[in-house]
Amino acid sequence: MSGASQSPNARFVALRILQSVLENGRSLSQALPEGLAQFSDPRERGFTQNLVIGTLRWHLRLQAILRQMMKKPLKEKDSDIALLIELGLYQILYLNVPEHAAVGETVTLTGKLRKGWAKGVVNGVLRNFIRQQETILAEVDLKPAQKFAHPQWFFKKVRKAYPDQWEAILEANNQEAPLFLRVNPLVQSREDFLAKLQAVGIAAEPHSFSPQGVKLAQGCDITQLPSYEEGGFSVQDIAAQQAALTLKPQPGERILDACAAPGGKTTHLQEVAQNQADLTALEVAPERLERLSENLYRLGLEAEVLQGDAAQPNDWWDGQPYDKILLDAPCSATGIIRRHPDIKHHRTAEDIEALTTLQAQILEAQWALLKPGGQLLYATCSVLPEENTLQTQAFLDNHPDAKQVPIDAPWGLTQPTGKQILPGDTEMDGFYYCLIEKRA
Repeated sequence: MSGASQSPNARFVALRILQSVLENGRSLSQALPEGLAQFSDPRERGFTQNLVIGTLRWHLRLQAILRQMMKKPLKEKDSDIALLIELGLYQILYLNVPEHAAVGETVTLTGKLRKGWAKGVVNGVLRNFIRQQETILAEVDLKPAQKFAHPQWFFKKVRKAYPDQWEAILEANNQEAPLFLRVNPLVQSREDFLAKLQAVGIAAEPHSFSPQGVKLAQGCDITQLPSYEEGGFSVQDIAAQQAALTLKPQPGERILDACAAPGGKTTHLQEVAQNQADLTALEVAPERLERLSENLYRLGLEAEVLQGDAAQPNDWWDGQPYDKILLDAPCSATGIIRRHPDIKHHRTAEDIEALTTLQAQILEAQWALLKPGGQLLYATCSVLPEENTLQTQAFLDNHPDAKQVPIDAPWGLTQPTGKQILPGDTEMDGFYYCLIEKRA
């Protein structure tokens, strides 16, 4: 490309990424980096990312506003124009973009889409919204699912499960999540790391629920932070850090991380065990094994990495039982919507049934691999009782050799079985943990 070539249009790139996620079903974590790679200017990258994540986060509310304003909905082949209007609405409602710029820039893109006819439509809808904003929002926000921009099925489940907390959960899902790090104690102490950050002018503070946890005041490129190359820390939410802290792996124990990639919890287990556990990291998806191995390598930690299905141990298990098993089960990921707003649009009520069946199969298969006296930690990043308390309750009811071990920790809601961390609780992601011991 010549030096005179123009930088791509941030709003147009944002529109294409949104189409890729909402219409082609791609995950945001795939589509976003590809789109952002077109920019050399970090400010353009930041603005585009904000447009994409924000519009996805509020998509269901913006969609409801559009329905409210258009007597006749746009045809399906013009879904790009509908999304374009949503981008304009997002800027007017949620960003400090001057209204005339939000309208003008959005209208201009109809030309790039070769739909000159839509110029008047986009202009009209956005200008009408600016004039009638209060009336329109009052109408749209009468329905809580629309107001909080969540799918109706999910809103109903959350309100039923958490009659006192549902509003706080949905609000937390629409907030930006903080960036938490986990210091590798085999490389440095938390105090030393905080001092290194301070020396380069990066504001950070310890988190009381994890001896290794650090919260950065704002997001940054973590590969540029001191001690990254030496394996001095990892990125991991404080709620996810509770897995290893709850299972308490010891040097010499034979431990299985049953659904291990990308390896955040695997590496934490080995850090807690001072890199002296006999640790196996199992992962079913071959394409995710490389990232798992890279994380172990960067942090200087040992584990046997195996490709295999946790529900089918006969294909990979060597017959030696484990002292401890971490089962971070495949789940709806409804506890981490604030980090991945595309979950709202990709997950369906039908998925939950399939996932609970799979979780039960894996739990059953893994239980057979545990030594008498051993412990299994069942974990999900979900807030739905079907995947959490109801799942572990059914398992305990059906297994006389299983007993729940109460989790003594300052975080989370104590449930009939296990503990539930709700999104935003002490700034953490939504997670569930239940510790189960096999009677000797």
